[in-house]
Formats: sequence, C-alpha cells, structure tokens
Amino acid sequence: MNIPSYKTRPGDVVAVREKSRKSPFIIASLESKSDDQIPEWLTVDREAMSGSVTQAPMRDSIQTPINEQLIVELYSK
Repeated sequence: MNIPSYKTRPGDVVAVREKSRKSPFIIASLESKSDDQIPEWLTVDREAMSGSVTQAPMRDSIQTPINEQLIVELYSK
C-alpha cells in the first residue's frame, strides 16, 4: 500500500514489499522496536517483515497525546 491514509481493518496484513526489505531504514526500525512498544491491537512478524491488525484500537489504548477536538475543528471548516 502506498497511500498513507489507507484505513486498515481487523484481519488486514501489512507487509514490506520485496524490493524494500533491504532498506537500512526499515531494518533499523524493526530492530529498534521492542515487543512492549507494539500496541496490543497489532501483531508483528519480524522475520516476514509484516504486521496484522487484530482489532480496532480503542481510544485508551493509543499512547500518543491527541486532542480530538482539534481534529474535529479542522475537518469541520
């Protein structure tokens, strides 16, 4: 997928394409993330360089600070 805003659903699998598997950026990213940094609604297969969405994330399971009201205001203009 090359669309950053693509909406994934539970059961979807996202994988690194074959020609990008040797990218130093992708390899470093996979090595730098520990299993406790992966949200519970995702599973990662480091060997296959893929991940799957196991369930839709709930608001309290997202650790990034987000102000939902600002998003609503932006899209309501």
